[in-house]
Amino acid sequence: MEDHVQIRQFNRIPSAEEFASQIERKNVPAVFTGCVKEWKAFSKWNVRNGGLDYLHELVGSSVVEAMLSRSAPIFYGDIRSHERVPLPFSTFIGYCKDLLQYREDDQDSVSELRMHKPVGLVTEHGDSNIGEESPQQIYLAQVPIVNAENAEKVQVEPLREDIETPAFLEGKRLESVNLWMNNARTRSSTHYDPHHNLLCIISGCKEVVLWPPSACPVLYPLPLYGEASNHSAIPLENPNFSLYPRAKSIDEYSQKVILHAGDALFIPEGWFHQVDSGDLTVAVNFWWRSDIMSGMLEHMDGYYLRRILRRLTDKEMERMLCVPSSSVDRKVTNATEQSRNEHAGYCDQYLDMNHQADSLRGKPEQGFSLHDLEPHALRSLHELVSLVHDRVGESQSVGNVSEDEPVSGEEDGVKKIANKNLFSLDEDPIANIVWTLEPRAFQSVFLAMAHNFPRTLEAFILHALSPVGVEVLTRKFEQLDQIMASDDRSQFYEKFYSVFDNKFSAMDALLNGKESFACQAFSNVLVQYLGINLDQPKPSGELLTYIPHERAKSRRC
Repeated sequence: MEDHVQIRQFNRIPSAEEFASQIERKNVPAVFTGCVKEWKAFSKWNVRNGGLDYLHELVGSSVVEAMLSRSAPIFYGDIRSHERVPLPFSTFIGYCKDLLQYREDDQDSVSELRMHKPVGLVTEHGDSNIGEESPQQIYLAQVPIVNAENAEKVQVEPLREDIETPAFLEGKRLESVNLWMNNARTRSSTHYDPHHNLLCIISGCKEVVLWPPSACPVLYPLPLYGEASNHSAIPLENPNFSLYPRAKSIDEYSQKVILHAGDALFIPEGWFHQVDSGDLTVAVNFWWRSDIMSGMLEHMDGYYLRRILRRLTDKEMERMLCVPSSSVDRKVTNATEQSRNEHAGYCDQYLDMNHQADSLRGKPEQGFSLHDLEPHALRSLHELVSLVHDRVGESQSVGNVSEDEPVSGEEDGVKKIANKNLFSLDEDPIANIVWTLEPRAFQSVFLAMAHNFPRTLEAFILHALSPVGVEVLTRKFEQLDQIMASDDRSQFYEKFYSVFDNKFSAMDALLNGKESFACQAFSNVLVQYLGINLDQPKPSGELLTYIPHERAKSRRC
């Protein structure tokens, strides 16, 4: 885990200015030990010291919205796996007291509590008989104490008197303040929230595992168009690595913190987190919108979306080529896009120099002889020539390669090789050879190929290169451009393009291959970060126009 995304620990409460500049702006989680010990709630809500009676007296007559799940102790955020039901707060307090009594009597609280069916529960269908559910399958999640958007939704407003907004949140426009309470152990599914979050533990203990937003690919987010798009698709109880192979790396990106009563955890927007709560845990959280989101102008959304997807696509292309991510992080998007167009510019320049290129045909220029090549370069050239002949033969696009017969690049376009991964560097021997050549060796190999095997070079470009091969080749062009003088660069490209009878076909083949490789990287980004697989059937129009029920908007800690 990189240092800049490590969770920070504070044994003191920061000022509002320090929090804004040193913590919130960096979007890195932070633990504040003893942050809420001065609250009235810290002493009065202590479940093992009369807190349950106090809460019952204060808000026992309230009806709250409880989460009911048959997958307990795991509570998944997808509304298909849980139901929101109205529950008298006094009933829930009764469940908590039962558990506390069983623990004090040293009895098997789990088996005993399962014998007590919930009383007073009413489902959205008006059915109060909900079958075999036990109190352990009920979780008070995100019960509003304050709600800036809808004051009518506030269910336990009297609790606000016992809560203090931390000083470092002064000036923040709070979206909501919520109560979280469970009688038995619970585990939330892995998810992120669209707001900054300060999670404060009043009583009990929570263990929180966090992943930075960059770990999104290994967490398999649900599709962006779904109602639970901020949740991971990986089941917590039994992850199937054959279905989720990237999840094998999940621990490499995770960080874990244990929060005790009095502690608070800042969870920045977009950070995935999964929370385990111990028995009889009470917590309060504050949600507020980040300055970044508050400052985003709506008419700029399309632009920002394209910039973000472009950057993720560039990074995915580097991953596909096994380029260290640190080198990608140092790039500026504009520079990346400029380098993409550099080679196309050279193509245009040299396509207009036909008379110079044609004059080079057949000339025995110095340095083009096979005898001038270093052993490694000569071996690479022989391997490439052999692979081109084999691949063209496999594709059956041109038959046997002859140095006397030109190869047309216009027959049915560039045909692909069946049963090959056209985007994997590891599975493409041609791309591998080109990728390992140093710039000067690369220059020598392709000058020698242009002079000695012009028809093979033409077949190499028009028929033998896969998309990953094209990407590798053009990146080698870019590396060569950085070390060559202008005159040498011109001579190289003149000789290279002189072998093509139709130079526009050569340029099309290279540009089409690069776009195909980038398209695959973009598709990977959609799958890894948005959960959208373009190869799968699209959702029906009914689903796309579906407006989620109010309960689908719930977020969970």
